Formats: sequence, structure tokens, C-alpha cells
Amino acid sequence: MLLIKGSKLHTPKIFPCIAFVLCIPVLSSGCQTTGHQSSDKTTSDPTLLIEQDRLGDRIAELARREEALVAREIAVSSRESEVVTVLGELLKQKEQLEQQQLVNQASATETTSKLPAVPQASKTVTRNPQHQANNTAGTVRKEDTKDKRKILGGLEYIYLDPPGIVLSARIDTGAQTSSLNALDMVEFERDSKPFVKFNIIDPNTGEKIELTRRVRGHTKIKKHMTESQRRPIVSLRVKLGELDEHISFTLIDRSKFQQQALIGRNFLRDLAIVDVSKEYTVPKISSKQP
Repeated sequence: MLLIKGSKLHTPKIFPCIAFVLCIPVLSSGCQTTGHQSSDKTTSDPTLLIEQDRLGDRIAELARREEALVAREIAVSSRESEVVTVLGELLKQKEQLEQQQLVNQASATETTSKLPAVPQASKTVTRNPQHQANNTAGTVRKEDTKDKRKILGGLEYIYLDPPGIVLSARIDTGAQTSSLNALDMVEFERDSKPFVKFNIIDPNTGEKIELTRRVRGHTKIKKHMTESQRRPIVSLRVKLGELDEHISFTLIDRSKFQQQALIGRNFLRDLAIVDVSKEYTVPKISSKQP
């Protein structure tokens, strides 16, 4: 009985000692794990720094390449603008030379008709009447072709349908395609076909007239030191005196010009000759025409 009592008396002191002994390995393993993680993090930091340096070098290289591409694009755009300008000047000079040639031919024809008849001409007719007849027929055909070509001034009134209004137009032989003032343009599709909606200014009232036309194509308009612009092309009816044609117009903002329309060679070819010293040679057409 005394022994049992003695053991019960010492049991509370033994248990804390045993718990302390068991916790020592656990604490030591935790310390080792923490130390291992910190050492791994320390060893991984230099790798991250190296990767960051490589990414920085790559980004800088891409930036340099981008700057070089932008510089090349600017140079190419400048050369394109120069080519377009030179081509326009060449076309204008060609038109002027053609007009001068026609004037010279007309002057030569008038001079020849005023010359007195040569007696030997009757002999020539007698010897070869067929040759003389062919020459006469060729001359008549040339004169008929010339008479059909109307003389227009640098500015003329045109009847535009739609919308059925009269506009003051600049006649420009240096432009291949005619152009029309178009504001608030919106392109859309209808029945899987391209259309464009735009406004034109009524010269009588100053109000906007809305038009919707089928898009026949697109063209790029290049201006000096600016990016090229993609413009729609539509078909409209134009009447200028006795001339009545359906032609293509490039839609472009011409609000800074006095004339809302520009008539180019796609209307003038084989139909008219332009004398820039004249203006409004054709009577103004009534806007109430059908």
C-alpha cells in the first residue's frame, strides 16, 4: 500500500518530462525544414534576376525594331506621295499637249482651205479620182468627230441624279475619276451587298440631302504626309448640256472646296474638250428635270 501510494505521488512529475523528450525531434525537424526553404528561395533569386534581364533586353530589341519599321513606313509613304504627284503632273501635261495638237490641226485645216486652188489639182483628180475621194471622206470623218466634241470651260453647271439637283462642278482633265462631296458616310450591307449612306449639301437651301447608293468598289486616296484613305465608289447620272452619262464618283469630303463635284476624264473622254480660260459655257439645267 505504501508503494502504490508512493508511485501515485510521483506520476505528475514524470509525465511532463516524457512530453518534453518527445517534442525535441519534432522541433528540430521543423527548424531544418524552414532553413531548407529559405536556402532554396535564396538560391532561386539570382535565376529570377537573370530571366528579368533577358526579358528586358528582348523588349528593348523589339522596341528598336519597331522604331526602324516606323521609319521605313514613313519613307515609303513619302516616296508614294512623290510618285502620285509626278504622275498627276505628267497626265496634265499630256492633256495639254493633246489639246494643243488639236488646236494646231484645226489651224492647219483652216489655212489649207483659204489657199487658192492650184490648176494642177484638176489633173490629179482626173488621173486618180478614187484616191481623191478617199482623202475627202477621211477629212469629213475627222471634221465630224471634232464637231461632236463639245468645248467646256473650267467650271460648269451639272445636273446630278440622284438627288436631282444642279451643282457647280470643276472640270479637271488631270483627274481620272470624278469625285463628289459626301458627308457623314456610313457603309453597310443590304441583302449581302455593300451600300453606303451619305449626305450632300443642297446649294439652294444649304440643307443636307441624304443619299443611299450601291458601292461599286473602293479606291485609296493618298495625300501628302498623310495616311492613305479608302473611299467608296458609286454610280450617278450626270447631265451637262446635251451630254447625259452614268459615271462613277469617288465619295470624298470636299467641304473645303467651293465646288461639291469634280468631273474627271471618265466623263470627258471622247465627249468634250476643256478650255480652262472659259467658265459656264453650257446653259444651266433646271433642277426639275425628270
